[in-house]
Amino acid sequence: MTRVKDFGSFVQWALMLAAALLSGACGKSDESGYQPELSPKSQQQVTEYAVGIHPLHNPQRLMEAYGPIMDAMNSSIPEARFKLEASRNYEEFEKKLYAGHFAFAMPNPYQTLQSLKHGYRIFGKMADDETFRGLILVRKDGGIRTVKDLKGKAVSYPAETAVAATMMPQYYLQTHGIDINRDIENRYVGSQESSILNVFRGHVAAGTTWPVPWKAFSAEHPDMASQLEVKWETEPLLNNGWVVRKDVPAPIAGKFARVLFGLHEDAAGRLILSGLPISRFEAATDETYRPVADFLEKFSRTVRQIEH
Repeated sequence: MTRVKDFGSFVQWALMLAAALLSGACGKSDESGYQPELSPKSQQQVTEYAVGIHPLHNPQRLMEAYGPIMDAMNSSIPEARFKLEASRNYEEFEKKLYAGHFAFAMPNPYQTLQSLKHGYRIFGKMADDETFRGLILVRKDGGIRTVKDLKGKAVSYPAETAVAATMMPQYYLQTHGIDINRDIENRYVGSQESSILNVFRGHVAAGTTWPVPWKAFSAEHPDMASQLEVKWETEPLLNNGWVVRKDVPAPIAGKFARVLFGLHEDAAGRLILSGLPISRFEAATDETYRPVADFLEKFSRTVRQIEH
């Protein structure tokens, strides 16, 4: 009886040991095969969209002015990320725009129309068209009294493709007694600030810009600005446009537009706009820019040839 009892205890002990080993093995197998379940939201990748603003200002000033708009976009549209890119000059900006690098962009009116050939569509624009005019600056002590006083002298411009700051002033001069191709030396100096500074430093007899950078320059450099004066102004034209690349998903493009067009509706948005400075952005279409196309055709016919 004792031997049977001992054998029974052994069997019971063996069964318990086997169960323990099996349980441990199962535990290790479950642990090694465990994969955390990801929610659909955590699996979703956020797409980044490059946003370009044409060189209204130098890159630092432009980032300061338009960076808060990107912050508003990123806060309101968490399923996407918008990254602002500044360009050193018009040539660099246009190269990126026409290559389709930007998902969203705010080009000048000429670039806005050109972008339609490179996969973009117009969806908005700056308001305040009355401010989109050319300014011709001179030094107060420069001795320039009439347009014809510029004959034989140099005039600075930001870039050949700047509309308000170059084309419109050139059209003004051409229709007020100056043949810009023969009577003056045209210097394209790369930026709005550079055009203004060329006048201040006496490198040119006159320089062109438009109200937005002139106001910014006057606020940042009042001593220099006080030595200059706006001698002539042009008639206004449509303001800068907003374009979106056609392959950007419609829901993202629509949300971007709603945020942009709604900035003037609350105090935070109005503060952002005051730094640009404009009152609001507004909806636009390709057809909205028909008057710009008409001006470009007239400019190309009477002043100098441009692609249009």
